[in-house]
Amino acid sequence: MDVDLPYRLELISDLPGHDERAWQVAWNPTKPLLASCSADKSVRMYSYRPSDHGSKSLAFSHVGTIPTGHTKTVRSIAWAPSGKTLATGSFDSNVGIWEREDISDSEDAGETAGDWECMTLLEGHETECKSIGYSSSGTLLASCSRDKTVWIWEVKPDADFECMGVLMEHNQDVKCVAWHPSEEILASASYDDTIKLYIDDPSEDWFCFSTLSGHKSTVWSLSWSPQGSYLASSSDDLTIRIWKRVEEHKWKSVLELRGHERSIYSISWGVGKGASENLGWLATTGGDGKINVWEITEMQHTKDPLSAKLIARIFGAHDVNDVNSVSWCPGLEHPDLLATAGDDGSVKVWRVVPS
Repeated sequence: MDVDLPYRLELISDLPGHDERAWQVAWNPTKPLLASCSADKSVRMYSYRPSDHGSKSLAFSHVGTIPTGHTKTVRSIAWAPSGKTLATGSFDSNVGIWEREDISDSEDAGETAGDWECMTLLEGHETECKSIGYSSSGTLLASCSRDKTVWIWEVKPDADFECMGVLMEHNQDVKCVAWHPSEEILASASYDDTIKLYIDDPSEDWFCFSTLSGHKSTVWSLSWSPQGSYLASSSDDLTIRIWKRVEEHKWKSVLELRGHERSIYSISWGVGKGASENLGWLATTGGDGKINVWEITEMQHTKDPLSAKLIARIFGAHDVNDVNSVSWCPGLEHPDLLATAGDDGSVKVWRVVPS
């Protein structure tokens, strides 16, 4: 335990169940539901509720498993902002779109399993799909692949999708896509060590308006600050960089963080707790099995626009295994709650508590 840090990570729930490594966790944005995906080709769903009245503790329970029918690893999952649709990205190169049958908007919608049905299968990538994400409006879905492309799909009624663009800006495997929290700006990260930013030209098509260079090796993960004025990236070069929006279409690297001994596979920027100048909490994890939580603060009247302070960390979060994904619980009800997925096939839920 780190005596010198103001917070610590407390394990709230250990949710084993996947037969092979767990790749990603995703919190439903509107319901008390947590999803995970795995090399075992399944998606597992967990609901959560207060374990007793007036207590902060939560009880998590497994409420269903989707045997997706993907023929290879399910590498990525993403909820639509409505919370009613789940997308799955697989190493079989396809993206599945899932909805629940006959689920009312009742209170217990998170509790009952219901049958998840594959409404659409999006085909187009030539090889492994690595990451998927819905835009904040829910009208666009992005996917990226080892085939070096980023696809943007328009979400139509009745689970219909139209391809709006195939972006071939990267010259290597594309590891991650991430939409801006309020604008239609898409970021992608790649094995080519760069980050690309894209927007839609009303008269033309989607295009890359900026390339962010600086990492010395593969960029694994991206996460926007909750307010959208910063973008964080993590890399094989063992650094996390934070890029600031300095003009409408210009971003520059303003901070570099070090705190991991091996590749940093996943980062997540949450609202956190604390003072108004606090830009939130950034959680980082990866091949060293460690979870770090950083408090990011905007500095006024100083040369450096940002400062970061390590406020909590835990070693061996998934025992000796790599941690593949970290994600903060969305919304303001549980800003101190995060989930991780590891090579041990487990999903774990943690709370950041004062030391």
